[in-house]
Order: sequence, then C-alpha cells, then structure tokens
Amino acid sequence: MHENRTTYPKRKAQMYQQLQELPKKYKVIALIKMKKVRSTQILPLRKILKEDVEFVSIKDKVAQKAFENLDIPGIKEIAKELTEQCMFMFTNMSPFKLNVLLAKNKIMMAARGGDIASVDILVPAKNTGIAPGPMLTEFKEAGIPTKIDQGTIWIAKDSTPVLKGQAINEKLASILGKLDIKPVEAGISLYSALEEGTTYASDELVIDVEKIRNEFAQAHQEAISLSIEAAYVTPDNITQILSKAVQSARSVSIKSGFMTDETKEQILQKANAQAKSLAGQAKDYTPA
Repeated sequence: MHENRTTYPKRKAQMYQQLQELPKKYKVIALIKMKKVRSTQILPLRKILKEDVEFVSIKDKVAQKAFENLDIPGIKEIAKELTEQCMFMFTNMSPFKLNVLLAKNKIMMAARGGDIASVDILVPAKNTGIAPGPMLTEFKEAGIPTKIDQGTIWIAKDSTPVLKGQAINEKLASILGKLDIKPVEAGISLYSALEEGTTYASDELVIDVEKIRNEFAQAHQEAISLSIEAAYVTPDNITQILSKAVQSARSVSIKSGFMTDETKEQILQKANAQAKSLAGQAKDYTPA
C-alpha cells in the first residue's frame, strides 16, 4: 500500500476492514507462518475449528497498516512478526488449548523430494495399474520389486524402500504419489499469539499434556496423603482418615488391654502369650 494512493484494490480494502474489526471481536490473535505449510493442511482444520476459530490469510503490508491505529495492547508486536506468508487465527479459545488442538490434528500427506518419512514406508504387493515403460526403471532404482502381468506393472512383493526418519528422494516421492501412499505426517503450530495484551512466543505455547497430567496426579496424591496425616477431612479422604483412626484406636486398645468386641480376641491372645512366656521363665528359674 503506497502512501500516496487514494484508492485500493477491493480485495485489499476488504482485508484491511476485516483486520480492523476481528481483533476487537476476539480475545486471541494467533499467528501461523505458512512456510512449508500446504493448503491440504489448512482445509481440514477450517472444518474442525469452524465454530471456534476464524482463519484469515493476509498480505503483510495490509495487516501492518490495519494494525497501526488499533488501540489493542501488544498488537504492534504481532505486526512486527508479519514477514513472509502468514495466516491469522482469531478466537476466544486459550492459545495453549488451540496449539494442543493443532498438534492433535495432524494429517498424513504425499511426499515431496527431500521430505523425511514419518513412518516406515510399506509398499504392498499389488497391481499398480501403470503401463510398462520408463516407470519400471524408477521402481527398480527405488528398490521395489516388480513384474509385468496383464499389460501393467505389478509390485511383486511387499517392500519397505525407506524407514522412518530417512529422506525420501524425488523419484521415490513420485512413485509413492502414483500409488497414493502418504508417508509424511504434517501438522501446524502457532508461531506466536496475543491474548488480552500478553504475547506468547512459539516455545511458550508448547504444552506437554501428559507430563502436566502426571504432575497434577502426583500433586493430588501428595495433598491426599498430607490431609490424611493431618486428619483434615475432605470428601476425597474421609474413608482413609476413618480407616486410619479405627486402626489407631484398635492398636491403643490392644496395647492398653482395654477390651472391646473388636479387640478382645487379640488382647486375650496377647495375654495368653505373655502368660506362657512368664510360665516358661518361672520353670527355668533356679533360686540362688
């Protein structure tokens, strides 16, 4: 957008107006850098999150201009991050929850040359439907055994040309695409987010859900143990506290010889054992 312009393309004007309104409507502005992100990753997310998130592909200069005069704490810091191709996600959802949802909704995608396999790539034995020709050489170079039958190339047996973590070359990527094998897991993560004046960087938005769940479980168990030891009654510990009190009362009753219906057998057994012990000592006693 040049400073001396008085009119702008309709699409840019609409984007400018949209970016003036959405930051006022939502509590959270989340930024995605679109480098290495494919449209096939975005489309499923739009459907999954359509009730909670508005996705807006932007032109960086238009967005920077739109944010210039907005009186929203932190928005100018977000504007500084608008380099290369970007996309905004406007929502009232916590940015941490949003990032977790994005991580959960990964998809398997067709490979490109240089991609790293997310899984061991299994090429099953089957009729490829591909006519014999130069492709035979490509299959051979990829280490995939083939044969010709009924005028088409058949994969002779199951094979694994690339293991998880290994690079996929361009020729193999082309073969996998023709066989509709998708070996690359792709997801999206937030580059940064602004929530009611607080800006979060990408590393601050990553949450190890399992680790936090385990920490909460451990803290809960420690709190239960402490409350039982202190006899601080809650709905979660009342059974354990009463059981501990009963056991303590039983022990005191037995030790003191105070008989109850619950302890009389143990008290009599203890007394009997003590009597036998004394009798044995008396039998062995020899006067000086």
